[in-house]
Amino acid sequence: MRSSDLPCDIPCTKFIIKEKKMKRILVLTISIIVVLVMQTTAFSASPTSSAASAQAGISGKVVDTMDSGGYTYVQLEQDGKKTWVAVQQMNVKKGQTMTFKPGMVMENFESKTLKRTFDTIVFSDGVVDQKSGAAGAAQASGSKAQVAPAEKIRVAKATGPNAYTVAELYKNKKSLSGKKVSVKAKVAKVTAGIMKMNWIHLQDGTGDANKGTHDIVATTTTADMPASGDVVTVSGTLVADKDFGSGYKYSVLIDKASFKK
Repeated sequence: MRSSDLPCDIPCTKFIIKEKKMKRILVLTISIIVVLVMQTTAFSASPTSSAASAQAGISGKVVDTMDSGGYTYVQLEQDGKKTWVAVQQMNVKKGQTMTFKPGMVMENFESKTLKRTFDTIVFSDGVVDQKSGAAGAAQASGSKAQVAPAEKIRVAKATGPNAYTVAELYKNKKSLSGKKVSVKAKVAKVTAGIMKMNWIHLQDGTGDANKGTHDIVATTTTADMPASGDVVTVSGTLVADKDFGSGYKYSVLIDKASFKK
């Protein structure tokens, strides 16, 4: 028998070991590639989650709208596509063409006050001014959507060392910020249960409606609060330039308010 007819021993063993190492390296390489692809996919998918921010303004014709819980829900239609938008309560009419600022996109959002669930809804900070491209809301006391319409009233100024009119609170907001103040005014609007607080809009006939300085908001967490139309003396701490987020921004606010008829 020739030596070439004998089965291989050492050379074959080395080849088999080398082949197994190559397979291990190949498997390891493929595993690393798979992990990298999965991480890249997860990262690129995150902006489309329910908490993602809309990247552009939302425009369209108003085809449906409703108010509830301090918010106005607006359904816009553009190029056959319908989109729900939620903003602070404001006046909206069907048929209007509107553009809203970008906001948080929520999927399967349940409105307890409306008793309905929206497949997708954008929580916007407000309307975009079509002429300037900026938010078309007065910054004096927050968005105009959060300022009650001016009423033709005249309420006598409260008495005491900390008593002011609504106009005086706006005028002296920097020096009064953090101090106790009181104002006698008529309750123009009450919104309860927003961000775990109650929001009471007050007017005494002073201030400038065009600048939004005719209406001041007092906040309270207690259930003891006045009703719309009541004339009350409000006491609390004045806060200047308060931004709660989600569009709730106020130049002047009376915090931790108490009310006396």
